[in-house]
Formats: sequence, C-alpha cells, structure tokens
Amino acid sequence: MQKPNGYDEVQIGGDFTPPELGGHHMIIKGVREEKSKSGKDMIVVAFDFAKNDKQPNYFSEQFEKDIRPEKKWPAAGTQYILTMDAKDSNKTSKSFKSFITSFERSNGCEAVWGDKFCAQFKNKKIGGVFGQVEEEYNGEVKKRVRLRWFCEDGKADQQEIPTFKPLNGSSSGSSDNSFVNVPDSVAEEIPF
Repeated sequence: MQKPNGYDEVQIGGDFTPPELGGHHMIIKGVREEKSKSGKDMIVVAFDFAKNDKQPNYFSEQFEKDIRPEKKWPAAGTQYILTMDAKDSNKTSKSFKSFITSFERSNGCEAVWGDKFCAQFKNKKIGGVFGQVEEEYNGEVKKRVRLRWFCEDGKADQQEIPTFKPLNGSSSGSSDNSFVNVPDSVAEEIPF
C-alpha cells in the first residue's frame, strides 16, 4: 500500500485538545453582516486566541490542519450574533451590545457605524469566556466547549468558568438568546 494523501497532516483520534474553560485573550479575524435563516439581521464574528493567550493560534492551527478541499474556519472559532433582541425586535440584543462594548473597552476606541462597520474589527483584540454546553449534532446530544460571552481583553484572565449549559438552555451567565447556534449546513468561508 502507498501512503495515502494527507496522511501526515491528519490528527489521530483522542489527540484533540479542546479550548480551555474560562477566559481567553482573542484576536478578531473578521466580522461580516448576514441574515439568519428566519431573516433577522446578525453579524458573524470569526476569532482566534491571541499570541499572549494560553492556547495561541488555536483556531488558525485547526484550520491549517484541515485537509478537506473545502475547509472552513472552525465552528468553535465563529460566533453568530443577532443584532436585535429575539423577543423584542425594537431593542438591541444584549449579546450584540456585549460584543461591541467588549471590543471598545479592549481597544480603547468607539465603534464606527456605517459602511466601514465590519472592517474596523479585523485584527483587533477582545476577550472571550468559554464554557461547556450541550448541543445536538446528527440526532445526538454532545458536550462541547464553546464561547459563552465576550468580555474586555484586559479582564480575560479574571473570568470564572461558566456554569454548564444544558441543551434546554437554562444556565447562568449570559441569558440572552442572541447567540445563534451554528447550523451544520452553513457554508462558512475562510475568515475575511
């Protein structure tokens, strides 16, 4: 047998290290505006762990190791955020406001609204808090480590590990339902 294509790049089973729970220093790889499946306005935020984080370049390394022809930025390194509250379309969502505020405080600036809104975030710092959640995938309920909320980069090391969030949605921490689960069928592109 000849050595199969991509053999050296494939990660062995059990060799995967998930993101560590708690706060992380992150770099925003890009932001784009989209519509949710139900037609609601949202932003899609791609991020990676910063060089000063305990797991630097975590998602970039996963992306580079992906040998699929149509590889995608890792789902755990992407956040879908509704801009308006899911229950009251006349109010900004808490998750969107949290993202913007965390960005502003992390970079000592104010967000710019208008045509250059998405461009302002690229390669800027932000903090994020990761915790365990349950998600349904292919009809099975699995435990995963996901971004639970954004925070100020300077306060990332002080963040406590969030309480486990079961599939039914009850948890502590960010209770706003504006983070949208990433559907399996989403055709993500390499980040921006």
